[in-house]
Amino acid sequence: MRLVFAGTPEVAVPSLDAIAASRHELLAVVTRPDAPAGRGRRVVRSPAAAWADEHGVEVRTPRRPSEPEFLDWLRETGPDCVPVVAYGALVPQAALEIPRYGWVNLHFSLLPAWRGAAPVQYALLHGDEVTGASVFELEKGLDTGPVYGSLTEPVRPTDTAGDLLDRLATGGAGLLVAVLDAIEDGTAQARPQPSDGVTMAPKVTVEDARVRWDEPAFAVDRRVRACTPAPGAWTTFRDERVKVLPVVLGDTDDVALAPGELAVRRTEVLVGTASSAVRLGEVQPAGKKPMPAAAWARGARVAAGDRFQ
Repeated sequence: MRLVFAGTPEVAVPSLDAIAASRHELLAVVTRPDAPAGRGRRVVRSPAAAWADEHGVEVRTPRRPSEPEFLDWLRETGPDCVPVVAYGALVPQAALEIPRYGWVNLHFSLLPAWRGAAPVQYALLHGDEVTGASVFELEKGLDTGPVYGSLTEPVRPTDTAGDLLDRLATGGAGLLVAVLDAIEDGTAQARPQPSDGVTMAPKVTVEDARVRWDEPAFAVDRRVRACTPAPGAWTTFRDERVKVLPVVLGDTDDVALAPGELAVRRTEVLVGTASSAVRLGEVQPAGKKPMPAAAWARGARVAAGDRFQ
């Protein structure tokens, strides 16, 4: 089939690689416009656009896919199908109707669970033991279209959102190409999503990523892992923001600390929660690189009674 790919972040790149290696013809990549990134706020291409540039594939960056100029271009290009991975913009009905086989979206959950922008983060935040990826037909509703296929992926006890998303992006790329092959062969069957089991996963905000030390240790652990690497779990120490990387659970029942209270040992730093204390792994003070918690505590001169807020 003749394809136009729509996607933006790094997790879209494995699918681009898989499509490039498939029997299908990649005509162009549609992605979000160049945007400021990093501390210097330098304008950069999206990872999908950078991939297309490297491979000599045409790039389109409409501000909105409803723009008449974009719709005219899509009609003139005439793709049979538009595979989508984390494009990041709502696609209007006028655009959905142009390709013969519609727009086919790779979503990183087992639909109808965790519809929305942050399915992996919510799976971790809620302690799911198994998650997965689904390929479905894009329609006007939010992740509501019929599903062509899915795969499952166990959630490991120490997975961060970045770890889990990397595995799902790789496995999902193969699933996406398999669905495209089946569509071309006429063997694909899209099944409506069940009406029960629907859960929502809206975008995780910076405030959502603030660690609640008055939650039990398991909930602190889940929140930190769900927000790593983005938007980054954080807390405050002496009114300064500190980013918190994954913590370690267990073997702290002999330590009695109030929620957020810090205890510094020679090689470790403990923080109180609503249940048992957790061990800090790495922390990242504002404007600095991540560092072991013990090194941070020595530099900050953490004293008895100090706490995270």
